[in-house]
Amino acid sequence: MTERAIPEATVGRLPVYLRALVELAEADVSTVSSEALAGSAGVNSAKVRKDLSHLGSYGTRGVGYDVAYLLHQIRRELGLTQHWPIVIAGIGNLGHALANYRGFAERGFAPAALVDNDPAKVGELLGGVEIRPMEYLPAIVREHRALIGVICSPPAAAQSVADAMVHAGIRSILNFAPVALAVPEGVSVRKVDLAVELQILTYYEQRKAALSVVRGRRRDRAG
Repeated sequence: MTERAIPEATVGRLPVYLRALVELAEADVSTVSSEALAGSAGVNSAKVRKDLSHLGSYGTRGVGYDVAYLLHQIRRELGLTQHWPIVIAGIGNLGHALANYRGFAERGFAPAALVDNDPAKVGELLGGVEIRPMEYLPAIVREHRALIGVICSPPAAAQSVADAMVHAGIRSILNFAPVALAVPEGVSVRKVDLAVELQILTYYEQRKAALSVVRGRRRDRAG
């Protein structure tokens, strides 16, 4: 890991580069240009070169980047050279889906524990992992040395779940509940609000439709 902090925007693009590099490696491609990576990430090649320079990787003029080496660099920077056990709290429909999602384990994020307050769900097995009561959370975190928690609980319960996670020793939280969480300094929170993402898409769809109408009127006047 580099000593100097990498800009947040760059960190957000590293997983996109990683996904593209994995596909290239699986296709036995040994080198890749910044232009090709830029196409995968939806940015320009200058942005790719600047992003990768934060890793100390500059590629070779006329050749590009060594795929295997760049994969290693990005995985190391993202902390993916080790496995990260995660705790999922709130085993409703979304919690079920995440617990059964094989992509987590394939990328080094194995669901080590599932917790829920509903006695009817406690004891159920999902992907070979037993759902346990929330009050077991401190023991679970110690047992698995878990640092990452995923909140899939209803909005009204999300803050209390976050508080319980922090108290148990969780230091990074992925929050799917559509509420803002208050956490102590030193605890990282990433919020995933699917409704907000859909609303952003509808903005672009509405804009494309409006622009299409405007262009049609211009063509009509020109004709």
